Amino acid sequence: MIREVKPVEVEGLAGGRGKAIRYEIVPKEELYGHGRLYARIILLPGSSVGWHQHINDTEPYYILRGEGDFYEGDSDDGERRKYHVHAGQVCVINVGQWHSLENNSDGELEFVALIYNKPGYMN
Repeated sequence: MIREVKPVEVEGLAGGRGKAIRYEIVPKEELYGHGRLYARIILLPGSSVGWHQHINDTEPYYILRGEGDFYEGDSDDGERRKYHVHAGQVCVINVGQWHSLENNSDGELEFVALIYNKPGYMN
């Protein structure tokens, strides 16, 4: 099967600021309970993915184009570790961690996100 992937504009992705453009590569129902998101995402300049946690799943980001700041931490109100990221890098988020991604540049920040479940968990 071949299908076109249509862009969807999202305001405040995961509680973040600004606009993102999401291309759903595989819809949730086609992940058969093993995950809930497989998408290409473009964060416009000044936009971000909000600070959020993954309880029973994880979400690595593979940076395709651009640069930004990736934050990770072990609690909502604890220390946030900051990493400057660019194309070719993977932001690894462990199950239970908190994270966010900010595009503080003048260009677009493009990445692939895959939310998949921890072993033994089906959603």
